[in-house]
Amino acid sequence: MIILGIILLVVGLLFNLQILWTIGIILLVIGLVLLLLGSMGRAVGGRRHYY
Repeated sequence: MIILGIILLVVGLLFNLQILWTIGIILLVIGLVLLLLGSMGRAVGGRRHYY
């Protein structure tokens, strides 16, 4: 999710598409939250680690 968010941010920036920029930020934040919860040892959605 983090990588997809970064890709969408870059594509949104290059092609000046605001919707891709917004979706990229949302995916990046969700990915970082899941990474943080997984690194704390807390199972999220039945999975211990999100890569």
